[in-house]
Formats: sequence, C-alpha cells, structure tokens
Amino acid sequence: MSRASGPLAAALARRTVLLDGGLSNQLENQGCDLSGGRWTGRVLEEAPEEVLAAHTAYVRSGAEVLITASYQVPAEPGLLHRSVALAARAAGAAAHEVWVAASVGPYGALLADGSEYRGRYGLSRPALAAWHRPRIEALLAAGPDVLALETVPDTDEAEALLSVLAGTGARAWLSYTVEGGRTRAGQPLDEAFALAAEAPEVIAAGVNCCDPAEVLPAVARASATTGKPVVAYPNDGSVWDAGAGLWHPPDTPAPWPVAAWQDAGARLIGGCCRVGPAPIAGLARSLRPGSQGVG
Repeated sequence: MSRASGPLAAALARRTVLLDGGLSNQLENQGCDLSGGRWTGRVLEEAPEEVLAAHTAYVRSGAEVLITASYQVPAEPGLLHRSVALAARAAGAAAHEVWVAASVGPYGALLADGSEYRGRYGLSRPALAAWHRPRIEALLAAGPDVLALETVPDTDEAEALLSVLAGTGARAWLSYTVEGGRTRAGQPLDEAFALAAEAPEVIAAGVNCCDPAEVLPAVARASATTGKPVVAYPNDGSVWDAGAGLWHPPDTPAPWPVAAWQDAGARLIGGCCRVGPAPIAGLARSLRPGSQGVG
C-alpha cells in the first residue's frame, strides 16, 4: 500500500522522520477552490486528482509521511476511504520510504468557524467520542499506517479520541494546537501530554498548527511527560482570522531551530498551514544531508 518497509514507530526509534506540509495551501497553489465548510474535503470530493497531485508534490520534496485530506470530512466512509487511497497511491509511487497518516481533525474543524482554536465546544466527552467514532472506524478500515489525531485544542477532546482508540490496536500520534505554552483551551501542557503517556496506542505526541515559537518548549514538555517520540509541525507563524476567512502573516517570520527541536525529543517534524513543498524540501536537506528533496 505504501513504500514503508516497517512500522512508523520502529523508524522513530532510529531517526527523525519528515512530515509533509500544509495541504490547503498546496491545493490553493494548484488553483483549487477551497471555499465552503468542507475546505480540503471539497477538493477530495470534487477533484481527487488534485489531492493526489498535492501529495505527490510533497513526496517529491522529500516528505516521508503524507497526511490525508480527511481533516474536515464528516463520517462519510466513501470519502474517508478515498483520502487514504490517494495518499497511499502517492506513497506507492515514491522512490523512498513513505507512510500514510489518516487525519482525524477536531470537532471544531467541522464547524468551520475557528472553533478548533478555542476548544471547549460544550459537548461532553462521551458525546465527542460518539461523534468521532464512525470517522475513526472508517479511516482505520481503509488501512493507513497511522492515525494523526491533530490540531486538538483541549484535553476533553483528547480524552474522547483516545477512548475511541482504546483496545483497538491502532497506532496514532496525538498533537495539540497550543498558544502561550498551554492548549488553546488554556490547560497546562503537562496535563495534556499525560494523556498520551498513558495510552499504548499513541506512538508520538506533540504540537501542530501553532506558531513556530511555541514548538521548542512544547516539545520539551511532551518529551519529559510522555517519554515517547515527539511530533512537531507548526504553521509559518500566520494567524487564522475565522471571521474574515483569511490568514494574517507575521511581520517577521519566527526561525525554525530544528536542531534544537530534535535535541529536545522531536522525531516527527514537518509543516502545517502555509508551509509548502519548498520549505519541506529544505527540511529534507537539513535532516538528511545529501538529499535532493525528490522522491
């Protein structure tokens, strides 16, 4: 299915693995229309060949993990299966080892109102678990290498997600979106990462969809709290304005001290929103000297 010769967890025990970058920005660069609540899911439904092209662009940049276009897709098995199949197709055509990570976006992403950057939706943990369960079951049935429980804004949703995975034997990473050294809902990161430490299904924990300046302290906390490999894939430093439906770029982009992230425990490194194939190719060259960034 993919070019991976073994489990992702085994690779993380040996070395740093390179994630892809933002899917939405790459699709926009390809001329796709992402308007409406489904966002990248709209392209998945209407123009799947564009999703394949975006995945392929990241493979050619050296990415070793492709995150599927299922972030904002509701419990529609056909589309969820398609998202995994497209990423697997791009991975299978690569000349290097590539894993497929099925994206499990937060409940707030489906609301399309910026709720994933606030959390605390007013739903109980059992209600959140019931909402996530059919999506996760459909994605697992499609056979990805790992699940990406990503852009999680609070511990309530993290607990709900992990309760769905409990006892399934599935493998996942858990990454929070953070601000000010806390989850977006304001919880301490030690508390948030402790949930990952206790879950055997979680092979890595960390942060994504955040300012690059937030990464280093969060990586250090994740490593110290979980004792597991850490995942880190920030945005380019832009801030999402949900009301206007646009990103506000930073006046001065924050540097990415990738070597320091690695020293602190990061083993899955890549980019999220507004980080495209060119920066991923640069990461490939820094992580794997001699790499041409083409697969």
